[in-house]
Amino acid sequence: MKIIIHGGLLEHRTKEETEHKRSALAKIVAASYEVLRSTSATEATVFAVTQLEDNLLFNAGTGSMLQSDGEIRMSASLMEGSREAFSGVINIEKVRNPIQIALLLQGEEDKVLSGPGAVAYSRSRGVLSHCTETPQRRAEFNQKNDSTRRGTVGCVAIDGTGGIAAATSTGGKGMERICRVSDSDTVAGNYANCYCGVSCTGIGEDIVNNATAARIVTRVSDGLPLQSAVIITMEELCRNHGEAGTIAIDYRGAMCHAFSKAEAPVAYACFDGQELTTF
Repeated sequence: MKIIIHGGLLEHRTKEETEHKRSALAKIVAASYEVLRSTSATEATVFAVTQLEDNLLFNAGTGSMLQSDGEIRMSASLMEGSREAFSGVINIEKVRNPIQIALLLQGEEDKVLSGPGAVAYSRSRGVLSHCTETPQRRAEFNQKNDSTRRGTVGCVAIDGTGGIAAATSTGGKGMERICRVSDSDTVAGNYANCYCGVSCTGIGEDIVNNATAARIVTRVSDGLPLQSAVIITMEELCRNHGEAGTIAIDYRGAMCHAFSKAEAPVAYACFDGQELTTF
């Protein structure tokens, strides 16, 4: 059993904010591991991302960035590797935890919903309206401050049965065009099968162009070691001047994280039941 989470890129972060994020990630990954011990990779990843969505330090759920019209629209996805089942929401509004809606959609025939349809579905399942705006995000929007962009949260886990799951959630890049679609609700940014799981963060368009998560998982499925699959895929992304970070776990229990720029590392934490690592 192993679990790894990320809290987005650390570019343009103060030292104090970086330390706060690392501390939060360490606590969340340790709590999520306890969930993993008694449940499944799917439930543990959803638990971890829910905690990240509820933490105001991260750009997902409460504390999400505002789009160019001053509204918050969030996206999230979940993939259960053993069934290769992907579900997600795109540009959903006024729900506390988009990843929980993605989990509900795992049991539906139509597994990816967007905009008003996603909101209507959440209400039909008893999910109450929730304001995810914070004073800090509103102030950043009013000041046209985009220095806090490129935040996404995610988790990948492997459970005691070898099951792998990946979950990713985002509040967007901030001040983007209305209803822009990110990578977090696509298989480019969140993908898993029985061999590997990957969650990405960074510039969504770069990740989609590179098909980053799906490309890494495919390479591991074809027999490439996880680290090699990640390195090759990130090199391809960098050749096109892409900016992204990834976390990944394979069926052997190998864990890996990578980012495209030294000045924009990923905030991550991983735990294997014995050793806790944060960066």
